[in-house]
Amino acid sequence: MVKTQPSIAEIWTWLDAVPDPEIPVVSVVDLGIVRGVAREGGKIVVTITPTYSGCPATSVISFEVERALREKGLEDVELRRQLSPAWTTDWIARKGRDKLEEYGIAPPSPAGGPERCPRCGERDLERISQFGSTPCKAQWRCKSCLEPFDYFKCI
Repeated sequence: MVKTQPSIAEIWTWLDAVPDPEIPVVSVVDLGIVRGVAREGGKIVVTITPTYSGCPATSVISFEVERALREKGLEDVELRRQLSPAWTTDWIARKGRDKLEEYGIAPPSPAGGPERCPRCGERDLERISQFGSTPCKAQWRCKSCLEPFDYFKCI
């Protein structure tokens, strides 16, 4: 049991440690999936927007968010799913984009394709397939280092 009420900022810090189940190098906060944290009376309410309404990871994300908060001693937790406005890759935090690239996944770009190879940094790229390891990614290849890589599609 929590002896003192944690601050909302502290709860955000705890949630920032919850990894995305499909791309574990980024957190659910990095991806912008967690839209809000509020206190309603003695209850903590966390609002989550899935990356798309049919995302298979949504239930796992909700479970992991609730589990992380309960492990910190919070007992009265409510998760709310918010579908509108729809999630967009614009919500991915700068540090999340950096983590994606460090991991070898090109972050989303308004240009409609990766800006550079996440492995060598070169810009001579070609799309291999519109479909990657998950529905939100496409498969690209660098013509310089010849390495294939995932590109996180703009949504």
